[in-house]
Amino acid sequence: MTEESLDTKALGQWIASKLNEEELSVEIDGRPSGGFSAETILLTTHSANNGAQRFVVRLETPEPAVYPPQSDLSMPEIEIQYRIMESLSHRTSLPIAGLVGYESDPAVLGTPFFVMNHVNGAVPIESPPYSVEGFFTHLSARDRTALINNGLNQLAQFHNVDPSTLGLEWLTPAGATPGSKRLLNLWRSFGEAELKGRSHPLLESAWTIIEEELPTDESIGLCWGDPRPGNIIWQGTTPVCLTDFEAACIGPPEFDLGWWLMFDRTMHELAGIERLDGDPNRDEQRKMYFTHAGREERDTSAHELFAAARYCVIVVRVMNRLDQRGLLPADSMVWRDNPATECLKMVLDERS
Repeated sequence: MTEESLDTKALGQWIASKLNEEELSVEIDGRPSGGFSAETILLTTHSANNGAQRFVVRLETPEPAVYPPQSDLSMPEIEIQYRIMESLSHRTSLPIAGLVGYESDPAVLGTPFFVMNHVNGAVPIESPPYSVEGFFTHLSARDRTALINNGLNQLAQFHNVDPSTLGLEWLTPAGATPGSKRLLNLWRSFGEAELKGRSHPLLESAWTIIEEELPTDESIGLCWGDPRPGNIIWQGTTPVCLTDFEAACIGPPEFDLGWWLMFDRTMHELAGIERLDGDPNRDEQRKMYFTHAGREERDTSAHELFAAARYCVIVVRVMNRLDQRGLLPADSMVWRDNPATECLKMVLDERS
């Protein structure tokens, strides 16, 4: 959906009904770049009672979800995200954007959507990497360390939430045992289905190693699914809002930590970028996380490899979507030859 095709009158009426406003107007501010799942549009509303207010609307895309379904319930990807956010905002002290509401009826805007409050702050960019451009490069060395440390503290606090209080049992299908083994089987099956018979030798090798080396889960709880500095809104070095929960699942905390550490590699070594002063390396970040979690540090290499394999699967899925739209040449190999595969190769090479 383009900004021009968005029915701002219908959206304004919908928001007004949620805010008990008689009437308000909607002005589109644009859309942030990046992301592969829901569409995101920024807007400002104007009303007689509350003046100007800023919101974010997220709209479901017509293609199947980028991530494998965790639940046996059938629901739009953005409904999953909304329900996760609603639970976290009502039952935890984690910084989550205020929610205006969710709409499942496509008659309003042509697709399901939800609206949340806009949170002021900065987000580390990823293209080019935040390690070479953006506010992270202007911080002092001390503040760079503080920012990453504070982000890992938020991740640890996320994992310390008692899952039994969240009401998110639906994330695991009835009769299934949540944890690493289920997640591995889920992602491997999803990847094989998306490959559609094509050969991806590195990914095939990775699945074998992961199955052999993935450690026994010490604990199980809610996992963010996509934790990284770019999914946090920052005011200075303080995380003021955690975002993007459509990949949330039930698993061990190392599932998330492996993703955070794998993503760190893509912003540094994979891009051939030396760390700025104060930007902690992965060993230092691992120590930070386990210190905040109050747990003894453990090896995360298998989970980092699992994260790199999931990254490859996601890119295959996204390239399939582009192919379905007719945006790729018939002989394109971008589904295999891409930065995600390079990252997987780097992780495998480091292990050997």
